[in-house]
Amino acid sequence: MKGKPIYVEIPIDASVEEVWEKTQNPELHEQWDLRFSSITYLPKKSEDDPQSFRYERRLGCGVKVTGWGKSVGTHSKKDGSKASSLHFGTDQKISPISEGKGYWKYVPSNNGTIFITQYDYEGRFGLFGKFLDLLFRPAMGWGTALSFDVLKRWIERGELPRSQYLRFFSIGIITMFFFFIWLYHGLVPKMIAKHPEEVSMLSSFISLEETVVVKWVWVIGLLEVLFAVVWLLYPTKRHLFALQMIIFPILTISSFIASPSLWLAPFNPVTFNASLWVLSIIGFLLANDLPSASSCRRARREAV
Repeated sequence: MKGKPIYVEIPIDASVEEVWEKTQNPELHEQWDLRFSSITYLPKKSEDDPQSFRYERRLGCGVKVTGWGKSVGTHSKKDGSKASSLHFGTDQKISPISEGKGYWKYVPSNNGTIFITQYDYEGRFGLFGKFLDLLFRPAMGWGTALSFDVLKRWIERGELPRSQYLRFFSIGIITMFFFFIWLYHGLVPKMIAKHPEEVSMLSSFISLEETVVVKWVWVIGLLEVLFAVVWLLYPTKRHLFALQMIIFPILTISSFIASPSLWLAPFNPVTFNASLWVLSIIGFLLANDLPSASSCRRARREAV
């Protein structure tokens, strides 16, 4: 079963010419588009020939995918719109994409330009490739949409794509770190090990039988695991960072009340919680108004 073509649309408060320059100039294009690490235009024999280029996508650890492409631009004097058709592909077997075609469209609007792309491609690896594409195609659509929002913010607000991606992926790393922290501390010492230190600390706050306290430790562990899942699913990370800026000082004070001797131990609650508190503040500052793939329209409108 062949997947649907990838469609992304976003309004940009700028002229068609400005959007065209940021997207057709290879040195500018490669700055905002996640799909490419570098784009190199090749010499043309005549002005009427399609523009051939080579592209590269670095995957890390020295691995990269290189490919070829051809584009042709058109301009409509009637309504002021522009379009650019694209034919691209790669011979490298590591790429799930073998060859594809698509277009960019620049439509003037009352508030600037509606920037649109639609493209499709042929995959590799036979039946396995079709299953792989169930994950790869949505990822490509997400990456395209995120890139479009980065471009929009660059044009409208002046924030460089490099700075936007630095903030975006920093928040992604910090999010996974806090997911691990809450998952591990809820699952391992509380739910699995029911560590005596956890039981002892909780016993200092509630006067119940030890068996009951152990059950409450397990419940607290479950809540921490659920909070870890929230870190993955809740879209507004800034709210979670703000919540932790309140939680960690409370946990630090509670640990001192429960067991003052812990503050003398290496890697104690003071240094641990203080580190997480500072990281929460950094995350709170970085997570302000991040670029998002959700800013784009992903379904084609017949009128456009």
